[in-house]
Amino acid sequence: MLSSFLFLCSCGSNESKSKITAEMAYEAVNNYCHSAYDWSIAKENSSIMGLKMGEETDSAYQVVFRSYTGALVNFYVDKASGTTRIVEHVPSLDIKEETGTIDIFDYLGKENKN
Repeated sequence: MLSSFLFLCSCGSNESKSKITAEMAYEAVNNYCHSAYDWSIAKENSSIMGLKMGEETDSAYQVVFRSYTGALVNFYVDKASGTTRIVEHVPSLDIKEETGTIDIFDYLGKENKN
């Protein structure tokens, strides 16, 4: 009886799920940013907008989008689930605001059009 219980409990472990990689996090956030933000301003000067990897913790990757306005949008990608918190930061005004969440699996493998 105990062995049946242990078997049933081990079936739902998170080890069976694939781990989110830094490359997956970057690709999904890149695709999201190209669909959500207007990149036309950067066509003539690509250095005014961009995306880069930020800090990594044991549980999350940070991907940072820099807008031409100077605002930073921080994406915190949970390594286990792919759920991503979005926190906008305007350094010149010292304003931070959590603005929502996305699931990176909704943006993986999608080609950006900008």
